[in-house]
Amino acid sequence: MKVLNIHTRKINQPREKILALMPTLSTKNDKIWPQEKWPPMRFKEGLKIGAKGGHAIIRYSVKELQPNGTVVFQFSQPKGFHGIHKFEINSISNNTTQITHTINMNTSGISTLQWIFAIKHLHDALAEDALDKIENQFSTNKKRSPWNLWVVFLRKLLK
Repeated sequence: MKVLNIHTRKINQPREKILALMPTLSTKNDKIWPQEKWPPMRFKEGLKIGAKGGHAIIRYSVKELQPNGTVVFQFSQPKGFHGIHKFEINSISNNTTQITHTINMNTSGISTLQWIFAIKHLHDALAEDALDKIENQFSTNKKRSPWNLWVVFLRKLLK
Protein backbone atom coordinates (compact mmCIF):
# COMPACT_ATOMS: atom_id res chain seq x y z
CA MET A 1 0.00 0.00 0.00
CA LYS A 2 1.30 3.47 -0.84
CA VAL A 3 1.57 5.77 2.20
CA LEU A 4 2.17 9.50 2.01
CA ASN A 5 1.64 11.04 5.44
CA ILE A 6 2.51 14.72 5.92
CA HIS A 7 2.35 16.95 9.00
CA THR A 8 3.27 20.64 8.80
CA ARG A 9 3.37 23.55 11.19
CA LYS A 10 4.17 27.22 10.64
CA ILE A 11 6.00 28.79 13.54
CA ASN A 12 6.49 32.52 13.95
CA GLN A 13 10.24 32.34 14.37
CA PRO A 14 13.17 32.83 12.01
CA ARG A 15 14.50 29.62 10.47
CA GLU A 16 17.83 30.00 12.29
CA LYS A 17 16.11 29.68 15.68
CA ILE A 18 14.36 26.48 14.62
CA LEU A 19 17.57 25.12 13.07
CA ALA A 20 19.33 25.66 16.41
CA LEU A 21 17.09 22.91 17.88
CA MET A 22 18.21 20.25 15.36
CA PRO A 23 21.46 19.24 17.12
CA THR A 24 19.37 18.17 20.13
CA LEU A 25 17.39 15.59 18.10
CA SER A 26 17.80 12.11 19.63
CA THR A 27 19.78 13.42 22.62
CA LYS A 28 18.76 13.37 26.28
CA ASN A 29 17.98 17.10 26.01
CA ASP A 30 15.86 16.69 22.85
CA LYS A 31 13.97 19.89 21.96
CA ILE A 32 12.11 18.26 19.03
CA TRP A 33 11.12 14.67 19.79
CA PRO A 34 8.38 14.41 22.46
CA GLN A 35 10.21 11.83 24.56
CA GLU A 36 8.25 12.92 27.62
CA LYS A 37 5.18 11.22 26.09
CA TRP A 38 6.62 8.70 23.60
CA PRO A 39 9.51 6.24 23.39
CA PRO A 40 12.67 8.25 22.73
CA MET A 41 14.43 8.39 19.38
CA ARG A 42 17.90 6.95 19.86
CA PHE A 43 20.96 6.26 17.73
CA LYS A 44 23.93 4.34 19.16
CA GLU A 45 26.45 6.43 17.20
CA GLY A 46 24.53 9.70 17.55
CA LEU A 47 22.69 11.50 14.78
CA LYS A 48 24.96 11.13 11.74
CA ILE A 49 24.69 9.67 8.25
CA GLY A 50 24.52 5.87 8.42
CA ALA A 51 23.63 5.77 12.12
CA LYS A 52 21.11 3.06 13.02
CA GLY A 53 18.41 3.50 15.63
CA GLY A 54 14.77 4.40 15.97
CA HIS A 55 12.00 4.47 18.52
CA ALA A 56 9.91 1.63 19.96
CA ILE A 57 9.42 -1.04 17.23
CA ILE A 58 10.20 1.43 14.43
CA ARG A 59 13.82 1.11 13.24
CA TYR A 60 15.62 3.24 10.68
CA SER A 61 18.96 4.67 9.70
CA VAL A 62 20.01 8.22 8.92
CA LYS A 63 20.12 8.54 5.13
CA GLU A 64 20.63 12.32 4.84
CA LEU A 65 21.56 15.02 7.33
CA GLN A 66 21.66 18.47 5.75
CA PRO A 67 22.78 21.72 7.41
CA ASN A 68 19.61 23.31 5.97
CA GLY A 69 17.51 21.33 8.46
CA THR A 70 16.55 18.32 6.36
CA VAL A 71 16.97 14.91 7.98
CA VAL A 72 15.97 11.78 6.06
CA PHE A 73 15.57 8.38 7.72
CA GLN A 74 15.37 5.05 5.84
CA PHE A 75 13.03 2.47 7.42
CA SER A 76 14.41 -0.96 8.30
CA GLN A 77 11.64 -2.20 10.65
CA PRO A 78 8.85 -3.20 10.68
CA LYS A 79 9.80 -5.57 7.89
CA GLY A 80 7.04 -4.39 5.52
CA PHE A 81 7.91 -0.66 5.71
CA HIS A 82 9.74 0.31 2.50
CA GLY A 83 10.60 3.99 2.31
CA ILE A 84 11.58 7.03 4.32
CA HIS A 85 10.45 9.58 6.83
CA LYS A 86 11.96 13.04 7.05
CA PHE A 87 11.97 16.39 8.81
CA GLU A 88 12.33 19.59 6.79
CA ILE A 89 12.72 23.16 8.02
CA ASN A 90 11.93 25.87 5.46
CA SER A 91 11.67 29.66 5.63
CA ILE A 92 8.31 31.10 4.69
CA SER A 93 9.44 34.67 5.49
CA ASN A 94 12.08 36.34 7.67
CA ASN A 95 10.07 35.53 10.79
CA THR A 96 8.04 32.47 9.78
CA THR A 97 9.31 28.94 9.41
CA GLN A 98 7.50 25.84 8.22
CA ILE A 99 8.39 22.45 9.68
CA THR A 100 7.29 19.40 7.75
CA HIS A 101 7.40 15.75 8.74
CA THR A 102 6.75 13.33 5.86
CA ILE A 103 6.44 9.58 5.63
CA ASN A 104 6.76 8.36 2.06
CA MET A 105 6.69 4.57 1.90
CA ASN A 106 5.03 1.44 0.64
CA THR A 107 3.84 -1.18 3.07
CA SER A 108 3.55 -4.90 2.47
CA GLY A 109 2.19 -7.93 4.26
CA ILE A 110 1.11 -7.65 7.88
CA SER A 111 2.76 -4.21 8.10
CA THR A 112 -0.06 -2.80 5.97
CA LEU A 113 -2.57 -3.82 8.64
CA GLN A 114 -0.28 -2.59 11.43
CA TRP A 115 -0.10 0.79 9.68
CA ILE A 116 -3.84 1.06 9.03
CA PHE A 117 -5.06 0.02 12.47
CA ALA A 118 -2.37 1.20 14.85
CA ILE A 119 0.87 2.79 13.70
CA LYS A 120 -0.74 5.52 11.55
CA HIS A 121 -2.86 6.75 14.44
CA LEU A 122 0.00 6.63 16.93
CA HIS A 123 2.33 8.29 14.42
CA ASP A 124 -0.13 11.13 13.74
CA ALA A 125 -0.40 11.88 17.47
CA LEU A 126 3.38 11.66 17.93
CA ALA A 127 4.05 13.96 14.94
CA GLU A 128 1.65 16.60 16.29
CA ASP A 129 3.21 16.29 19.76
CA ALA A 130 6.65 16.88 18.18
CA LEU A 131 5.41 19.95 16.35
CA ASP A 132 3.83 21.18 19.60
CA LYS A 133 7.14 20.69 21.39
CA ILE A 134 9.01 22.72 18.79
CA GLU A 135 6.42 25.50 18.84
CA ASN A 136 6.39 25.52 22.65
CA GLN A 137 10.12 26.31 22.72
CA PHE A 138 9.13 29.82 21.58
CA SER A 139 5.77 30.45 23.23
CA THR A 140 4.36 31.09 26.68
CA ASN A 141 0.95 29.79 25.52
CA LYS A 142 1.78 26.08 25.49
CA LYS A 143 0.20 24.13 22.65
CA ARG A 144 -1.10 20.61 23.32
CA SER A 145 -2.72 18.72 20.46
CA PRO A 146 -5.41 16.36 21.77
CA TRP A 147 -5.18 12.60 21.23
CA ASN A 148 -8.26 10.88 19.87
CA LEU A 149 -9.88 8.00 21.77
CA TRP A 150 -8.28 5.38 19.50
CA VAL A 151 -4.80 6.69 20.32
CA VAL A 152 -5.61 6.69 24.04
CA PHE A 153 -6.90 3.10 23.77
CA LEU A 154 -3.87 1.90 21.77
CA ARG A 155 -1.42 3.48 24.22
CA LYS A 156 -3.16 1.76 27.17
CA LEU A 157 -3.23 -1.54 25.28
CA LEU A 158 0.48 -1.35 24.42
CA LYS A 159 1.72 -0.46 27.92
